Amino acid sequence: MTVRLPDATGALRSYEPRAEPLAITPGTPFTSRTVYSAAHVVADPFADGSPDAPAAVDWDATLAFRRHLWSHGLGVAEAMDTAQRGMGLDWAGAAELIRRSAAEARAVGGRIACGVGTDQLTGPATLAEVRAAYEEQLALVEASGARSILMASRALAAAASGPEDYLDVYGHLLRQSSEPVILHWLGPMFDPALEGYWGSSDLDAATDTFLEVIAAHPDKVEGIKVSLLDAGREIDIRRRLPQGVRCYTGDDFNYPELIAGDEKGFSHALLGIFDPLGPLAAEAVRVLDTGNTAGFRELLDPTVELSRHLFQAPTRFYKTGVVFLAWLAGHQSHFTMVGGLQSARSLPHFARAYELADGLGLFPDPKLAEDRMKTLLALYGVTQ
Repeated sequence: MTVRLPDATGALRSYEPRAEPLAITPGTPFTSRTVYSAAHVVADPFADGSPDAPAAVDWDATLAFRRHLWSHGLGVAEAMDTAQRGMGLDWAGAAELIRRSAAEARAVGGRIACGVGTDQLTGPATLAEVRAAYEEQLALVEASGARSILMASRALAAAASGPEDYLDVYGHLLRQSSEPVILHWLGPMFDPALEGYWGSSDLDAATDTFLEVIAAHPDKVEGIKVSLLDAGREIDIRRRLPQGVRCYTGDDFNYPELIAGDEKGFSHALLGIFDPLGPLAAEAVRVLDTGNTAGFRELLDPTVELSRHLFQAPTRFYKTGVVFLAWLAGHQSHFTMVGGLQSARSLPHFARAYELADGLGLFPDPKLAEDRMKTLLALYGVTQ
């Protein structure tokens, strides 16, 4: 059987899906790297909402997907941008997601870290209000028992007048955090409102401020997550970190080489692409655990084309492709997203994502994925 797929020009071509998935079973815990998947949320498709209404989440399906990731040894990075923070999921929904996922992690023994931001602020804010918003979210995450990830803040980017304001706000938060946190530098390709973060659009100057925050509080920073899609800059930052502070790559373009590392070190991982790649990524890391870097690259390098496709500009809409693949893979019964974000990518984009994911063997049931792809194509008027 073949599937007629549209290409970027709108022309239809035939694609023959693979018959069998990649055979991967859960294995032993990782020993050489700490790896988190930033996980998506599953919308409630029957909720009578609107793009501006509070997010309606299917909690059972959302938590089931997290159990899937934990079963393969991956940690879950919860309530991050992959979960549509600031793009459909408001703070009330994120807070409930954190509470539920942290409880589920305790029940199954899963690793979890949760995003701390300022998205309860809905308008212009002062620096004092930004600090208070961060404090409210930090308290909730710490009470849940999860590790905290201090995310970049749109409100702070708007309120800060220069590097000194970032040093003040982050210094305040790190001094009062009860446990070491992960600092997240999210680039403007993921969120245009974060342009000039750390007080400058000059990345060298911004890097210096970022590292100054860490150097002043090394005992309160467990690690950093760098999401700039710039491998060279991440390596430079990684080599300048204080002893004991981990670098978690958030580079969905260059993750195999960054995780593999070099003679001067390596990155751990906290990646949105490890949502659809979960089992395959876990298998690759277990190969790396044996010291077989070539085998690790052999498994993970072929996934980069899919990742670069999903994260192509406008990069912030990568979530649509992630949820689309979760639907094709059978992790959820529908292709609906909070905020209606399922409409954010084109049919040719979906078709190429299906082809690349199928070629990698990511679908546990290739026939189900094929049938669902054909259903989507039919809704767009493509007959088979």
